[in-house]
Amino acid sequence: MTKIKDVAEAAGFSISTVSRVLNNDPNLTVPQETREKIYMVAERLNYRKKTVKQLVKNIAFLYWLTDKEELEDVYFKSMRLEIEKLAEAANVELTTYKISNGIEAIPENIEGFLAVGTFSDKELAHLRSITSNGVFLDTTPDPYHFDSVRPDLVQITKKAIDYHMERGHKSIGFIGGTYHNPNTDEEDMDLREETFRSYMQEKGLLQDEYVFSRRGFSVDNGYHIMTNAIEKLGDQLPTAFFIAADPIAVGCLQALNEKGIAIPNRVSVISINNISVAKYVSPPLTTFHIDTREICKNALILLLERIQEKRKYVKTLYLGSELIVRKSTNEIAY
Repeated sequence: MTKIKDVAEAAGFSISTVSRVLNNDPNLTVPQETREKIYMVAERLNYRKKTVKQLVKNIAFLYWLTDKEELEDVYFKSMRLEIEKLAEAANVELTTYKISNGIEAIPENIEGFLAVGTFSDKELAHLRSITSNGVFLDTTPDPYHFDSVRPDLVQITKKAIDYHMERGHKSIGFIGGTYHNPNTDEEDMDLREETFRSYMQEKGLLQDEYVFSRRGFSVDNGYHIMTNAIEKLGDQLPTAFFIAADPIAVGCLQALNEKGIAIPNRVSVISINNISVAKYVSPPLTTFHIDTREICKNALILLLERIQEKRKYVKTLYLGSELIVRKSTNEIAY
């Protein structure tokens, strides 16, 4: 079995130095080249291969959401908690910066960053001036310079429409939020709505009056939109809806239940995210499961590739999803 003495002899450093490096002694000051050589030799000699993890310092976690936005959509909170947990397990020193701190609060000596939220062109330019090692989660705002990991919302939207159509639905509506453009401070059409419109148009089924969107991805927003849709459309309400996110869907179910509209016998509902409450609402929600842990894990892997393996080319990773079928959908009954 390989011992520290063997690693020290092969690397050309003292046993004390090698021991302190491999045990991530925070009080040890040695050049980065020394650390990298010791880790390389330890790996080559299979010394504690499963437990030796290089300490990665000065990583910024840019959590570019307000407290209100996190409160309204637990998807992002679960992502934040998962990033923090995975970083600790991977021996990555993570410092969190929020949108309220401002982009200027990020130190210029960071080794890299992980980012969640919406960033302006000015903020992206500032990040490029600091480091080339960055990974965005859930969005791809700068694909020519930084990596990203995100769910394939285009594929999910098309699969949702196909699922409804396979069960006899032709009258299909959309309910969602908008994308807040930080460059113009205006509300733009979200990717899910864009895809819904184009795919339904391709199928010859698009009806503009069945498409509803409003800023925000909250339960209250879903309740407001669905109430408005019921009042506006009356008996012409679609037989099925694709809803952009679970919190919105929860509000939509509340409005439908309040108005005595049977789910799924009169209206079938599919959503995205599979948040914990989705299985407990009435009726339990059919939704696409987005694996936030997988998103976070792959984001961390990409960042470490950039920093430790010196990868130069950019990667954009799209993750698939699983449809969890519950009682908010069925085949058309009339």
